[in-house]
Amino acid sequence: MPSKSKPQVRLSGTAWDDLKRLPGNVRRQVIAAIDELESVPRPPNSKQLVVIDAQREARRMRLGHWRIVYLVREEQPLILAIRRRPPYDYADLESLIKQEVSD
Repeated sequence: MPSKSKPQVRLSGTAWDDLKRLPGNVRRQVIAAIDELESVPRPPNSKQLVVIDAQREARRMRLGHWRIVYLVREEQPLILAIRRRPPYDYADLESLIKQEVSD
């Protein structure tokens, strides 16, 4: 019986740039959290975000002072950004989503 392949996590260009700029210890934690999203796209330490007119479910995962902002569609996560909170206030969330939907 063929095994069911798990959804792959994708990173947007913005998220790749964010990941490269992280300090090494934080980068390792973020990579481990992203790997976990492949098997559990809605972990307990994530929260659904309110987005107007979103075709995908927007979520954020809390990781200490860092937030992984991502979309879920058909159980496949798409990482939009990795930001430090505070000061990050999700003001650019809709533009991040529009940028990914148009690409």
